[in-house]
Amino acid sequence: MNRTSAPSSDTQHYDYVIVGSGAAGAIIANRLTQSGATVCVLEAGPPDNMLYLHIPAGFIKAVFNPKYAWQFSSEPTENTHGRRIPIPQGRTLGGSTSINGLIYNRGQSTDYDAWAALGNPGWGFNDVLPYFKSMEARTGGDDHYRGRSGELPISDIDWIHPLCSAFIDGAVETGIPRNEDYNGMYQAGVGYFQRTIDKGWRMSTARRFLKPIKSRSNLDIKTYAQASRILLEGKKAVGVAYCHPKQPNTTRTVMARKEIIIACGAINTPKLLQLSGIGPAGLLQEKNISVVHDLPGVGENLSDHYSVRVVAKVKNSDTINELVKGPRLAGQIFKWLTKKPSVMALSPSLVHYFWKSLPELDAPDLQGVFTPASYKEGYVGMLDDFPGMTAGIWQHRPQSRGHVRIKSADPFEDPIVQPNYLEHPQDQLTLIRGIRLARKLLQSKALERYFDEETLPGKLCESDNELLDFARQYGVSSYHVNGTAHMGPKSDRFAVVDNQLRVHGIENLRIADSSIMPSIPSANTCAATMMIGNKAGDLIRGRSTLR
Repeated sequence: MNRTSAPSSDTQHYDYVIVGSGAAGAIIANRLTQSGATVCVLEAGPPDNMLYLHIPAGFIKAVFNPKYAWQFSSEPTENTHGRRIPIPQGRTLGGSTSINGLIYNRGQSTDYDAWAALGNPGWGFNDVLPYFKSMEARTGGDDHYRGRSGELPISDIDWIHPLCSAFIDGAVETGIPRNEDYNGMYQAGVGYFQRTIDKGWRMSTARRFLKPIKSRSNLDIKTYAQASRILLEGKKAVGVAYCHPKQPNTTRTVMARKEIIIACGAINTPKLLQLSGIGPAGLLQEKNISVVHDLPGVGENLSDHYSVRVVAKVKNSDTINELVKGPRLAGQIFKWLTKKPSVMALSPSLVHYFWKSLPELDAPDLQGVFTPASYKEGYVGMLDDFPGMTAGIWQHRPQSRGHVRIKSADPFEDPIVQPNYLEHPQDQLTLIRGIRLARKLLQSKALERYFDEETLPGKLCESDNELLDFARQYGVSSYHVNGTAHMGPKSDRFAVVDNQLRVHGIENLRIADSSIMPSIPSANTCAATMMIGNKAGDLIRGRSTLR
């Protein structure tokens, strides 16, 4: 026996152990317990019992709260003007679905066809569409593309602001078509976002996939249970060592009779693998960790959407900046409590625009967001003191790649996270064009009566070099990190899992979260990660693909 750590005296045994209760992990637990298997879910954070986790507008209060979100940040580079970029990730039941921006966005069909073309049969769009549909409860749209009876409500906005209407009209005026369902046949266009909100409340995976099944006798959810190591017998995964964050010297263990599924995200998943001796041999040796399996791709291929916000002062209209202050905030809370449209039940971004940085492109390579609000220095957090509106933009498929690497063998030390934002010259060019598009849309004829002046980047910022410098100074993460344990065949030296999500070279170990994405989707990554969890449930149970 070659266990990396011996089990403690209070060891518990289950059929499956899932590390992480987020976008994928909660759904996997739901699916596996349906068939009677015993399942243990390890969640490093606390229960999701803070009110702000359930009120959509509570996003601002939750995302930077270290109790409920890992406060990761990128390493500084010249492309971010030496700044560390915050990359918070969920650290509570529901993971990032409990703190994110609530947008439901699948991406383009070609995203998934590209995954299949990279040597991952079963992951083309026609293969994954049934898994999107089976978890959706959506009203409207084409039945071919949309699900009706799933657990996850997908709602339309019910709070309409004149700035949003004018922005949409202005986008149409500039040649961007109106698109009522960007999760339907095609993505290109402008319109209102679809959200994981129902009756004014956030619909996290904890709320929709764990809470309804918490009474199942074959499900054991452990909170404050931070995984520190995968236990191995040779190259077979048999259990997980974990500890309470406030009791780091007391290790407990859970054992898996069948499989262990890692679902703790694109930063914590490679960290856990590396701590367990699975990863690049050179890195592990440098950190005095015994090499169990040399897997060079663990922690590599990190990608993220780097977003920039163009901000303008508003005239002739109130904005969210004013609606959430003083007595007016009390009025909004009252409306929310009485089930009326309110800013309390909004996602941070209200309007989408998917468009092309160059007219000759076949499909959008940019995603934009609009909201009748603005934040100090363009970063979601503190609202500006003046009436403002924001048009954000990011590149769909950045070519810059980075890495996640442990700093030491201490499981409580954050790893090095380096997305290498804007490293690739093409990313720089595409984002500059995106900024110009956002500016154009804010200054459309339809918005003319509301547009006062641009505050970020400001009218003096005009040349490509000036816009790039602005992007480097003010750009932020979209919190869409992915790709650090990417899926691919054995012929791909840097692939970490196969098309069944099994870790290459290790028995009884799978990964199911955004880290397995071979390339970043043309979308916010939450919906795709939930789909991965839904499909993983069938793969683990040996079921055929949904049709």
